[in-house]
Amino acid sequence: MTNVPGPDFSQVDSLAKAVALFEQGVLEKLFLMPLEFGGEDNALNVLYVPIGVAAVKNNIDANVIGPLADEGKVSQYRAEPEYQGDSFVPIAIRIVAWDPEEFTTTINIWGDALTREP
Repeated sequence: MTNVPGPDFSQVDSLAKAVALFEQGVLEKLFLMPLEFGGEDNALNVLYVPIGVAAVKNNIDANVIGPLADEGKVSQYRAEPEYQGDSFVPIAIRIVAWDPEEFTTTINIWGDALTREP
């Protein structure tokens, strides 16, 4: 990649490379379905993202989605990673909570996601 602001994870093209960066402290685990919402710590629910991204998502889950669920405004939840090229590190994560109301937000992480208009 060239001329894109922020980090470049385009060479992280395997799970083994992502895990190695996790073990080096460059990436951290992020749970697509939060453990607090019934998600599990397993390969189907784990992504590897730059340090700090999991905290952003956890903040949205705890301080926005959680209260909406407690108030009965949402009852369904999904977090969808978006990838660029062959990278195992998502460029963005779209969070959607719905039924009966809807809340949607996107966490832009790297790559083309950082060049999008808000």
